[in-house]
Amino acid sequence: MRKRLRQVFVLGLTLSLLGIGVPAWSQDDPRSCNDQLPAGTPSYVVCRWLATPEEALEIAQFWLDNDGQNMIDADPQSPITIDCSEPGNECPTDSEGDGELHDVDSPDVPGAVDGGTPECQDGQQCYVDPSEVTAAEKAAAMETPAGQATQQAVAETTMRVWIDTELADDYQAGKLAEAAKKVAALAAAQPGVVGVRFTSQLGYNQAFATAEELEKFVAETTAALRAALPGKKLAAHTVVPILGCGADEACQAEMTKKYPLLDPERIGAWLARGYIDQLTLDTGHTATEYAAWRIDAAQAQRNQWIQVGARAWDAYAQISAEDASFASVGSAQLTEEQATQAIADRIATPLQSEAAETVTLWSRWQNDQGQVSRVYGEQWGPNATWDQLKKLSSIRPRLATLYDPAHPEVDVATDLKNLSEVFGQVYLHAA
Repeated sequence: MRKRLRQVFVLGLTLSLLGIGVPAWSQDDPRSCNDQLPAGTPSYVVCRWLATPEEALEIAQFWLDNDGQNMIDADPQSPITIDCSEPGNECPTDSEGDGELHDVDSPDVPGAVDGGTPECQDGQQCYVDPSEVTAAEKAAAMETPAGQATQQAVAETTMRVWIDTELADDYQAGKLAEAAKKVAALAAAQPGVVGVRFTSQLGYNQAFATAEELEKFVAETTAALRAALPGKKLAAHTVVPILGCGADEACQAEMTKKYPLLDPERIGAWLARGYIDQLTLDTGHTATEYAAWRIDAAQAQRNQWIQVGARAWDAYAQISAEDASFASVGSAQLTEEQATQAIADRIATPLQSEAAETVTLWSRWQNDQGQVSRVYGEQWGPNATWDQLKKLSSIRPRLATLYDPAHPEVDVATDLKNLSEVFGQVYLHAA
């Protein structure tokens, strides 16, 4: 509750600087306590009773009446016990341990040390950490463009750093172990790296023929990375077109047929199993995918985030929105007014939905023909869109971008410094 209220407050404050209005909750809501707020409180700050004053009084009286008898009667229930000596009761006899109570921190089996780990015999190594990366592997990783950029990003900016790579091709080529070790060396060599984004457009633009193949890729890849990088976060990017349909059954049927691998239930299961710590959902398809059902981009995006919130995906992982539409070939072409509206539509909407915690913007990329698209001006020249984005300082931690250090705009140090003026997180591409 406190987290959500703070998120709405900070977002509203930031948007107010750009002249973007945020509607308040209805005053007719019986749980609204907006009338208790002091005069002059901004409209985006709202108050809502969890229990109205009348309900709070009833609750208190329930527990305090009759000298608190209800409180006395609310003792914990007696534990359920089983008498193993009674006929018909079966108790396991093969459990671990010796069946005896031991003092805290004392060995719980003979020959064990603190925590129950068996002592090693002289000259024997009884445990090998699968995450070990040799010094030579770390040094080699740091010499790559991604390695050097990682060092600079951690040392010279305040951005949280992720490693961005694509392991689907390596998996399909039978080289997952080798590729996982390579990215592990890069992520482990530099303290401060948050985690690894191991795939993009998962199940959407990859050569997985069946759901079973896709399931194996996610399970085996995340297992390999968990073993190689204990404690690091794992992220994935995908598209789930059916979510944009809302309640339109014809749209749902067509999206299920067109994208059979992108089943929300399957993706939700990955989150519930702990495979993925951060799931990024692309919004680039919302502008055109639903035209046949008269669902425009704003409706499709609203539908998507309502569906995500209803599925409670954020209970299992951090959910992020991804958008590439701010950039144009050469540089962003939006006017100041258009950029402000785009920020409201593509950044504020996902965050205000309370389904997405962060928004990832593509700030620069190059296509196969060599054309470069940017959000900012060429060689970091002046640009209205970039200037508007820099005003979002209050929600900077919630904004992320992708950066390819092998193809800098000017040089890595200059690029990272400029990116850190807008973004709180950066995904550094590693080939």
